[in-house]
Amino acid sequence: MTDAILNPLAPHSLPWFIASPGQTDMLSVFAGGFLLVAVMGVGVIYLRIHSLPERSAHAGRKIQFEVVAILGLLSLLTHNHLFWVAGLLLAFIDIPDFAGPLRSMAASLGRLSGRNGDEARFTDLPPGSVAEPPVAIAAPLPPAPAATAAIAAEPRDA
Repeated sequence: MTDAILNPLAPHSLPWFIASPGQTDMLSVFAGGFLLVAVMGVGVIYLRIHSLPERSAHAGRKIQFEVVAILGLLSLLTHNHLFWVAGLLLAFIDIPDFAGPLRSMAASLGRLSGRNGDEARFTDLPPGSVAEPPVAIAAPLPPAPAATAAIAAEPRDA
């Protein structure tokens, strides 16, 4: 600042951030830049933490990854943290494979019935046919003992 513009009552050594009239306010420029970098940094950290369940579920099965991604998106859009916690737990927990043993049982039953395990599907049956288990012929039942018939013949008290 020049001495002509300076008020005589003002101190003669002013800090660097006080600008002369018509000059750029450097403190405002630095504060604005710092604020911009800080907001961008916090946003990047927030989104990195927010995508943690999706990144950890990416190595798992496709259906588990999709469910975790949907839960993450719901938590981001609704600001409901329960969805994020559920997605995080689902990402770190292995869901057991229920379809594998069922496929193995179906293939075994198909081999037992004389069909190949790959052909043991209901879609391979011709239209109108029904897959029925083989019927075993059982021996006739023995007659009921006399004591059972006597109990059935007694009158009941009402």
